[in-house]
Amino acid sequence: MKLLEGKVAVVTGAARGIGKAIALKFASEGASIAFTDLVIDENGLATQKEIEALGVKAKGYASNAANFEEAHAVVGEIVKDFGKVDILVNNAGITRDGLMMRMSEQQWDMVINVNLKSAFNFIHALTPVMMKQKSGSIINMASVVGVSGNAGQCNYSASKAGMIGLAKSIAKELGSRGVRANAIAPGFILTEMTDVLSEDVKAEWAKQIPLRRGGTTEDVANVATFLASDMSAYVTGQVLLCDGGMNM
Repeated sequence: MKLLEGKVAVVTGAARGIGKAIALKFASEGASIAFTDLVIDENGLATQKEIEALGVKAKGYASNAANFEEAHAVVGEIVKDFGKVDILVNNAGITRDGLMMRMSEQQWDMVINVNLKSAFNFIHALTPVMMKQKSGSIINMASVVGVSGNAGQCNYSASKAGMIGLAKSIAKELGSRGVRANAIAPGFILTEMTDVLSEDVKAEWAKQIPLRRGGTTEDVANVATFLASDMSAYVTGQVLLCDGGMNM
């Protein structure tokens, strides 16, 4: 039997990158997938078809995860379409890097709203659903910079540290109702965002990593699958670093 057979997963910001890899991995393990992104364009429709090709139900929803009303509305649509939600992956995220002395209020607010408030919005909307089911797995996509900090990324680091604190608090609030909450802190992951970096820069990064390579989106998806499945039934309130040993 597949690890996520019969389960329904919601993945935010999943039209590409890590979110897409998680959605595809979950689908390969038998989960039906509802995913959101700001717009469901050609990339989103292609992702939906890729998921459906794995033999599960899939649907993409255009929604601004950072908007409270939109998040609640789309969760209502998803529950109506799929009947339940067993797994929530809060993956929506952006960067607006800059040193603190040059960072604008807009740069700060955008990153906090998209990265952190979106997780609050979806957890808030799905808490009644999961409490009624007396089961559920919530996974917040954090980052190693949320653990260690990073110069030039005060807004991003703060948002990801917030994702960790949010997961731990939800784990304590909802544990008695059978709902688990954990965070994944990826390190240097090779995605479309890192494709713009030169090979020399990537090589320098790799030298700082004990496993001597950048991670793949599949590496992160594998960790997410563990946390989403019953294999981690006794794991909650934890932060799993998927970083090749970069931060230990």
